[in-house]
Amino acid sequence: MKSRYALTLLVLLPILAACSKQETAAPVTDAAPAVEAVATTEAPAATPAETSAEPAAALNDNPVVAPTGPALVPGTDYVLIQGGQPFDPLDGKIEVVEVFGYVCPACNAFQSSVRAWKAKLPADVRVTYVPALFGPDWVPYAHAFYAAESLGLVDRTHDAVYEAIHAKNSLPGEGDKPTAAPIAAFYSQYGVTAEQFTNAMNSFAINGKLNKARQFAVRSQISGTPSLIVNGKYLVKGRNWDDMLRIADHLIAQERAAK
Repeated sequence: MKSRYALTLLVLLPILAACSKQETAAPVTDAAPAVEAVATTEAPAATPAETSAEPAAALNDNPVVAPTGPALVPGTDYVLIQGGQPFDPLDGKIEVVEVFGYVCPACNAFQSSVRAWKAKLPADVRVTYVPALFGPDWVPYAHAFYAAESLGLVDRTHDAVYEAIHAKNSLPGEGDKPTAAPIAAFYSQYGVTAEQFTNAMNSFAINGKLNKARQFAVRSQISGTPSLIVNGKYLVKGRNWDDMLRIADHLIAQERAAK
């Protein structure tokens, strides 16, 4: 990969600025533009989109464990989001949103830590993915995420997309002008045709999800990825990946106690 994508450098940078917003959000219109066209226009965006309910089955019946470590300091460990609301509340569960971008090297580096953390979450916590839309290289993958979600493919493909971009270089990354064709071809390995996947990427339903994502990102004050938001109220800060997850655990416990 090009030197600007070197994970070593990114991990040394402040985490929440790792993949930062560079463009002003452009509203999603009611018409569903072809993704190839979107990927070559000016960066539309600000950030995220609707949930991939991280399977409740995977988060299972793990017992609730009290978090350890020092008490949280508002403004240092998290930002209180004024008027914040959950992205996609469900059955009274505590929602943790991960705002991410497949082309973001820092998000890729975060995955091993967050994957292990999610596997230990108790059943009253639900993790939701919201893709960021920071520029034209991010937009096609946001379309792809929601297409995969609509086709029931996210659980099988989420980690694989990161690997294809950052390890195998078999999908275009940031700066490589991603278009629908190679992305749809990638997803065709998972039981759909490339044509079906392209149609899903360009569907009107996807635009509504992207709109919802952008609104959530703006409301949640997202300026970089990866970001964690607990119950729509708290934007997690942190000095490193483990510290972000420690803070998230405390905020989850705080929300559980407030029920």
